Amino acid sequence: MAQIKFGTSGWRAIFCEDFTLGNVRNVVQAIADNLHAEGLADRGVVIGYDARFMGADFSRETARILAAAGIKSYFCVRDTPTPVISHELLRRQAAGAINFTASHNPYNYNGIKFSPASGGPALPEMTNAIERRANALQGKSLAGGMTLEDAAEKGLYEEIDPRADYFVTLKKMIDFEAIAAASLKIAVNPLYGCGRGYLDRILAEEGVDVVKINDHLDPYFGGRPPEPAEEYTEDFISLVKGDDSISLGLATDGDADRFGIIDSDGTYIEPNYILALLFDHMIRRKGLRGDAARSVATSHLIDAVAKYHGVNVLETPVGFKFIGEYISDNKILIGGEESAGLTIKGHVPEKDGILACLLVAEMVAVEKKSLQELLADLYSRVGEIHTKRINIHLSPQLEATLPDKFANPPETIGEHKITRVIQIDGNKYLLDDGSWLLFRKSGTEPVVRLYAEAASLEVLTRLIELGRNFILE
Repeated sequence: MAQIKFGTSGWRAIFCEDFTLGNVRNVVQAIADNLHAEGLADRGVVIGYDARFMGADFSRETARILAAAGIKSYFCVRDTPTPVISHELLRRQAAGAINFTASHNPYNYNGIKFSPASGGPALPEMTNAIERRANALQGKSLAGGMTLEDAAEKGLYEEIDPRADYFVTLKKMIDFEAIAAASLKIAVNPLYGCGRGYLDRILAEEGVDVVKINDHLDPYFGGRPPEPAEEYTEDFISLVKGDDSISLGLATDGDADRFGIIDSDGTYIEPNYILALLFDHMIRRKGLRGDAARSVATSHLIDAVAKYHGVNVLETPVGFKFIGEYISDNKILIGGEESAGLTIKGHVPEKDGILACLLVAEMVAVEKKSLQELLADLYSRVGEIHTKRINIHLSPQLEATLPDKFANPPETIGEHKITRVIQIDGNKYLLDDGSWLLFRKSGTEPVVRLYAEAASLEVLTRLIELGRNFILE
């Protein structure tokens, strides 16, 4: 029997192999025991789920187990975005949230994401404790818990719809008047996920002309991973490209915590560039000020924006929980990851793809320019930066050489001298011309993720070649 293991954003596993009702009961019981140990059980838990198979069933079983442990559940009545669950957790000042989601993973995965009272993803110290408790329960037959009828009678179960309160918050943070006044026609793509009825609905409520695609419930996500990346959104790109009246395409992933942005001509805009553009927008147009936080794998275009505005950048390991801590502590204006995660000061310490999309719509409306025009303008002020990521698949022999290779970094990569090595998450080599390479080994497959960044596409192409050779030689 495989061990339950929490990754960068919860425990995820394949249906019927490791993601079973028995293992779910073990994890939920471990969370309940952990809440009792911390003295937080009387504050209740928000329970939510995304659009995957049996999400509501697993969630109801969770409510029964929590009720048997004397912990009240606030049960979301429909599939609910991860940032909305985080928002509701904070609004109610609950002890935590249990969210059944595998985010952008394919349909045959599910997962449990636990958020503590702070509202962000649980930090390793907490997930390690939950892991230990859950794995200790393996092989034991746990009871199904209290019936929901009995739980409701005892005040331990309440059904909720958190959308309206979440919308109240968004309407305070976004200039919807500017979006409506710009007469934008916006295409929205929730990728069959739980973002349905969120991004499209709030825009429509504010008088924006909205076109929708992939907006019905489909646990198979149309046969593709519900990830708003370029390779999985060809139909969306074609829609925007084929309709001259569409100003912008906005997509969210399976649990609506990540974003995907399409410019008016159908060009997919990389998340790294969106993060930098929004950072600049918040300071230059919204009149806000503060530092930024980004993961070690995220573009230094954010650093260039920070330098231009006289603020700082904090670098974190990969995993939004580290950025979430800075948001919770009110230390940054914006936090983001290259994998399309973003949040801002005064909001949830969790990725919010809905908020990110709305900020992009606001920026385009206020600036009255396309995203590519905005990026060109940003380059004219802070300098040109290009970034790319590839996966390098490893043979068993190559995989065996990696630990020694990474433990003894070279002095040069090709013609470039390495000026600094950063090892907070993988091996990041800062080079003498301001470019950089990052190598991160996957924890689940024989793959090295190579990230590279340079001031021109020509140098970037060369860096990718040098990085690949460094791994494969």
